[in-house]
Amino acid sequence: MNLAPLILASQSPRRVEILSFFKIPFKQISSDFDESQIIFNTDPHHFALKVARGKALDVSHRFPDSIVLGADTIVHKNGKIYLKPENDAQASQFLRELSGGSLEVITAVCVQKGDLIYAESEVTRLVFHPLTDRQIEQYHNFVHFADKSGAFAIEKAGSIILERIDGCFYNVLGLPINTTKNLLLRMGIDLWEYLP
Repeated sequence: MNLAPLILASQSPRRVEILSFFKIPFKQISSDFDESQIIFNTDPHHFALKVARGKALDVSHRFPDSIVLGADTIVHKNGKIYLKPENDAQASQFLRELSGGSLEVITAVCVQKGDLIYAESEVTRLVFHPLTDRQIEQYHNFVHFADKSGAFAIEKAGSIILERIDGCFYNVLGLPINTTKNLLLRMGIDLWEYLP
């Protein structure tokens, strides 16, 4: 099958793992896009979409003949967004604020080839158990949180903090399969043809 090379513009091993569920050939090339230049303006979907587009555009400039897939995942609660924690203290503060309440995990996905760009965002709602400071400390002792928005992970034992999940599990991991499938289809790539 003739397929323009697909590039995943991400450093995330979880996005690589999810895309690898399918037999589609792709390359992983990190984006140099500076996410800090995007200012949060109260709309978390708009913020995530701008970052995902920025990542895809950066790599697409270098590889204009390839289909580039960029994504960005953020956590949102009560008008505040939670990105990757800057240090251990901030990671603990994040979980204190997210403890015992509902929150949204939003992943924006952007696919681009040359001037052709499609992007969408997807939301998954989570409810966290109330967490004590001791539980937060225990949690961060076994969860690698430095590269995770909100300083948590729901894969494996990380899901112990979850009371409920409403929406796509893979969205929380960083790449919603349904949204990704729909966007790639608009670029002429049908993931149904790449089932293992």
